[in-house]
Amino acid sequence: MNTAMRPFRFVLAGLLACAAAASAQITQIVGDWKTVDDKTGRSYAVITIYKAPDGRYNGKISKMLVGPKNLRCPECKGADQNAPLEGLVIIRGMEYDREHNQLVGGKVLDPESGKFYYGKIYPKNGKLVLRGSLDKHGILGRNQTWIRK
Repeated sequence: MNTAMRPFRFVLAGLLACAAAASAQITQIVGDWKTVDDKTGRSYAVITIYKAPDGRYNGKISKMLVGPKNLRCPECKGADQNAPLEGLVIIRGMEYDREHNQLVGGKVLDPESGKFYYGKIYPKNGKLVLRGSLDKHGILGRNQTWIRK
């Protein structure tokens, strides 16, 4: 092999290894998750977290686990007003923070109140933690821990 090509191959191998590690980390977050209410401990829905065409991450209610299947969001605003809960995008425009292995930025919709909150999502002990807060720093808010479906 040409000696000039050796450094290039080393750099290329390093980049591929980094890309594979980042891909493995994001797979800890994307996918289907059962919500667990932090107050009651009940599972209400399955949320699917996915990469959107714009490169950001969203999450939608893919299945309701309780109540009638035709539940709607009367408190939601705009195009989401009175939208069916199944299919409703409740996590919007989050970006992957590779350094901390979490999704940040974007907004999280509370279908009960129709209000949006700042959000952060990260894996912890095989589960997923959603931190919704009134402020960007996550000081005034609460956590929900979801389990892999």
